[in-house]
Formats: sequence, structure tokens, C-alpha cells
Amino acid sequence: GIKVVTAYDRTTLVDKTLRTVAKNLVEGALLVIAVLFLLLGNLRAALLTAMVIPLTMLLTITGMVRSGISANLMSLGALDFGLIVDGAVIIVENCLRRLALASESGPRLSLRERLRVVYEATHDVIRPALFGVFIITVVYLPILTLSGVEGKMFHPMAQTVVMALVVAMMLSVTAVPAAVALFVPQPRTHREVRIMRWAQQAYAPLLTASLRARHAVAVLAALLVIAAGALAARMGSEFLPSLDEGDIAMHALRIPGTSLSQAVGMQAQLEAAVRTLPEVDHIVAKIGTADIATDPMPPSVADNFIFLKNRADWPDPRKPKAQVVAELEAAVRPIPGNNYEFTQPIQMRFNELLSGVRADVAVKVYGDDLETLASIGAQLEGVVAGVAGAQDVALEQVTGLPVLSVLPRREQLARYGLDVAALQSVVSAAYGGQPAGMIFDGDRRHDIVIRLPETLREDLDAIGRLPVPLPDAGYVPLGEVADLVFAPGPNQINRENGKRRVVVTANVRGRDLGGFITELRERIAGDAELPAGYWVDYGGTFEQLQSASRRLAIVVPLTLALIMGLLWLAFGSIRDALLIFTGVPLALTGGVAALWLRDIPLSISAGVGFIALSGVAVLNGLVMISFIRSLRHEGRPLDDAIREGALTRLRPVLMTALVAALGFVPMAFNSGIGSEVQRPLATVVIGGILSSTLLTLLVLPALYRLFAGRLEQPS
Repeated sequence: GIKVVTAYDRTTLVDKTLRTVAKNLVEGALLVIAVLFLLLGNLRAALLTAMVIPLTMLLTITGMVRSGISANLMSLGALDFGLIVDGAVIIVENCLRRLALASESGPRLSLRERLRVVYEATHDVIRPALFGVFIITVVYLPILTLSGVEGKMFHPMAQTVVMALVVAMMLSVTAVPAAVALFVPQPRTHREVRIMRWAQQAYAPLLTASLRARHAVAVLAALLVIAAGALAARMGSEFLPSLDEGDIAMHALRIPGTSLSQAVGMQAQLEAAVRTLPEVDHIVAKIGTADIATDPMPPSVADNFIFLKNRADWPDPRKPKAQVVAELEAAVRPIPGNNYEFTQPIQMRFNELLSGVRADVAVKVYGDDLETLASIGAQLEGVVAGVAGAQDVALEQVTGLPVLSVLPRREQLARYGLDVAALQSVVSAAYGGQPAGMIFDGDRRHDIVIRLPETLREDLDAIGRLPVPLPDAGYVPLGEVADLVFAPGPNQINRENGKRRVVVTANVRGRDLGGFITELRERIAGDAELPAGYWVDYGGTFEQLQSASRRLAIVVPLTLALIMGLLWLAFGSIRDALLIFTGVPLALTGGVAALWLRDIPLSISAGVGFIALSGVAVLNGLVMISFIRSLRHEGRPLDDAIREGALTRLRPVLMTALVAALGFVPMAFNSGIGSEVQRPLATVVIGGILSSTLLTLLVLPALYRLFAGRLEQPS
């Protein structure tokens, strides 16, 4: 007659997030392939370049299997097929250009001649292509230095991206050039596709104006970087965006000492109110502590798991989940005797593991005296509730449990020749029981315990009539030598770091967690008065943000220094390396602006986007500066070399930028389960690539002309 029914299955959430990731990857791949067809102007070349995507994915998944990395929201969520094909795009574009130039001066090339032309074309750009992709790979190394929770979350992502980039780089310098030589038909004339002709016609006058006003361009670029830094300093922050799990976890907190039967009755009333919402499918509650006490809770606390219907079955499928939570809170608030906290099942456990509480923020007060701690906690509860964005503010209930107190009358005890131990023995036997014998049942033995029945244990008059044996003979009623009172006492006493502790908890809605904590610290420092020996500490997911930020503040500058070293090795010139490196701060301006425009706070996810963005920005600069340098080595005048190099490299710069940006477009605008975590990363990369491309095409030639012109006279 027993049926086992799964109440909560996280596989459902995992499947939904993986569907979101798969949708993003497929849509990103299609956008990348569309750009390849439009800008390369050669169907076979575009197909060969696009073939890098499935081959890279197959080899990357093989590496994930061998490394024990699971396919999840983090490991696959940061893959951008645009970054994967960047190296192949640069090589294929140059091969097509060189083949077209070779065909203009003679008859159709033989296979050997085509192989030679493709080899020379690949050799021309292999250094910037390899260095660019290698630098993109290097910038992911800081993520591998993260530890703790953030390390567990982001290590699979960095490992997967690095594997994919290495595989794509190997294919770009081996299989792709060979396939171009064998399968791409030789174009008769070097003609740009119509879109590129339009782009060059629009770009040429802008480039000329930028070179003429190079000083103003440099100053404007510096001002943009400064403005972006100031804007970033004012933006909010959080560890990770909250993942919409689809379901709701609601804690019903009742008066300490609530009996199990009373809690079940109140729970039935609560569940009936919850089921009135049309979006709710069913509700499951957990009260008390199981035999295996992995989550010990008193009967006064109920964990409610509220499962929502599919959005298609809602009366209004476009209704935000936050509005559903607000309507749910409005439905259950009128029920007397309950206080509530609203969160999500996994988020609840995540917060509990991090800070020991289930809410987003925990303000912990430490000290010695429990009453003083409760007083300070009540004061802080009011302060927290006054901070914008605070929801479900609650003080941990450390008092309020009815306790029988037996207060000895010491003068009466002395008159009867009794001591406190005699009273304790009587009360202990009445409430806890006292062994009076033993029953033997085969090999087993059972104590016979005598104690008062429950009806008498709740009757103070009956307790007062208990006989206390006197030393000589006779008895005296317990009420004659002690005062018996039922009074509120400690509900629970928690200790942490060697001190007693009370906690004020709150969830944050409608604003960033970092800004909330900053304002909360200022309010508590200004409004709360703490006696000597008492102090306040803070817990929550923001601790992981601070930990990761401190680690990255050390590792990221070292990585940027490593990138500078690689650029110096690539060019043998610290000036050219610095010029290319200017693309990094210029790219960050677009990333910051995109976050600000979309009202997305800074987070570790956005930080990963900035890390990836710096690699793409360096790649664009490498492509342009390397060609300008090659023209200078051929003896071209400085101005002509800059102008021709910028115009010739317009197509690869636009292609590498567009494929990288469009690969992230589905992540930036998808609304499926799990998209919240990917959105900041994709937003940063898209905005940064747009600004980086514009600034690379206009600012970088101006800076090159500005600094190169100081070393030689312009032609």
C-alpha cells in the first residue's frame, strides 16, 4: 500500500539548462556560418572554414570525456564558435586574396603552384594568427587560479575553452590551408564582395580623417577609457546572476515550541492558500527532522517546495516570476502564526553551504550574553529592513521557547536540611524519568523508566505537590521549597568562532548584491551601537565575489604582462607591442557600456567576458599591425603603408570581430533556463568587440602614425 513518488528531481532543471546551451550553440554556429558566406564571397571557402566548428567540437568533447569534465551550463556555456574560427578566418581570407592576385598575372595555376601560393599566404599570417589565438588561450589561465566555490564553477569552463581553442588552432594551420589548396576553385580576379566594397568606401574617408586628426583621436580614446573606468566604479556587483530554477522554495517559520500536530494543521491551511494561484502545479512540504538528520529542523519550521506549471499553461505566459512570488507572498501573508522566506531550492542549499543560512545575506552578531545579542539583533533587523532591496528580513529566533524554571528557595531548603541536588533529582525523575528496574527478553534488556504522565507534567499545581524526601524522614511539597514558573527561555544557542552568535537574514531583490552590502555596511556602521566585546560579520555569496576578485586582482595583471611579453616576442618592438596592447582598455570601454545600457551588474561571469574580450582585442591589433609592418619592410612610405594596410586588413578584422560577436548573440538575448548566467559574459564580449573593432580600425592606425612619425619623417 506504499507508493514512492519523486517529489523533487533536479534532472529536470539540468535538462532545461542543457537545452538552452544547445540552442545557443546551434544559433551561434548558424550566425557565424552566415557571416562567413557573406564576407568571404566564396561558397567552398566558407564551408571549409565552417567545418572547423564540428571538428573542433568533436575533438573538444573527446578531451572532456578523457578529462572527466561534464557537459553543463558552465563548461559549454562560454564556447563561442566565432573565437574558434578566428584563426581559420584569417588564414582562409589571406589565401583567397593571394590566389586571386596570382591568377591575375597568368594562366590557371597548377596544383603544385596553388599549394605554393597557399603555403606562402599561410606563412604571411601564421604568426599573427597563432599568436592571436594563443593569447586568447592565455587570457583564460587566470580562471584556473580561482579556488573554492568559484574555482569549482569556472574551472570546467576555462578547461573546455582552452581545449577548443588549441584544437581549432591546430586545424587552422594544418587541415584548413590544405583543404583550401585542394578544393577551393581559383578566382580569376581579385574582387571584393559587395558588402566589403561598401564597407571600404565608408571606411576610407574615416581612416583619412583619423590619420589627420591623430592627436585628437588619441585624446578622445584616452577620455573614453577614463569615462569607462569611472562608470565601472559606480556599477553594482554580484557573484553570479541568480539562476531561475523555475520552482520556488518557501520557508514557513512558526513560533518556537509549536507542536507537530499544530504545525501540520497550519501547513494544511498554508498549502490550500498556495494552490489558489493558477501558476502553481503542486506543493510538497517537509517538517521536522528525519531519522538520518542531514537537515535537522524543529517542527516549527516547514520547507515548502512549490512547483510551477509550464509557462505555456499560465494564464499570462509573459508574467515575470518575480510577480508570481509577490502574488504568492500576498496570498500567504494573511495566514496567522507564520513568517516566510522565499528563495529557490538549489539557491537555498548553496547559500546554506556558504554562510550557514538560507538567505542571500547574513548579518552575524557575536558576543557572550544571549539577551544582549538578541537586543542587538533586533536593532540590526530594523537597520537591514530600511535598506532598499531588502526582502524577507528576519532575526534568528533565539528566545521564545516556553521553559519550566524551578527556582530554589534557599532559606527554606536550609530550614529543612535539603540541598539543590535533592530538588534536581525529583524534577529529573518527574520529567526525564528514572530507571526503576529492568526487563529481560532473551538476550535483550529493557529499562523500566518511571515518570509523570504528560497531563501532570503540564500542570504546575501538580508539579508543586510532588513530595521531596527529607533527610530524616517525611516529605515536603516541592512548591514549599521552590518557585515554579513557565517563562520564555532560549530557543536555540548557536556558536561560531568560539562565541555565541545570532543572525539577521535577508534576501535581495531588485538591486545588485554588492551595492546592497556596501549600503548595509555604511548603515550599520552609522546607526548601530555595539557594546564592547560584540562585533558584526557578514555572510553570503558576495564573499565568493570578494575572494575571486582578490585572486584575479593579482593574477590578471600578471597575465596582461605575459601578453605584453608575447607581443614583444612576436614583433621584437616594445612600441608595436604597446600599440597593440592599447586595444585591451579600448575594448573594455564597450563592455562596460553594454553592461550599463542593459542594467547588468558586474559579476564573475562578466569578468570572464572581459578576460575573453582582451584576447579578441589583441588579435585584431595583431592582424592590422603585422601587415603594416610587412609593407614598411618592403619600403613603402609610412602614410601609404598605414592606409593600405588598414584597408587591406579591413575584411579579416571585420570578419574576426563579427564572427566572435555574433557567436555570443544567442547567449546575450536568450531567455531560457540558465541564460541568466551566460548573459553578462555575452553582453561584455559583444559590446567590447564592437568598440574594439571601431577603435582598432580608427584609433590604432592613428596611434601607429603618431608614434611611428616621431622616429622618422613622414613621406
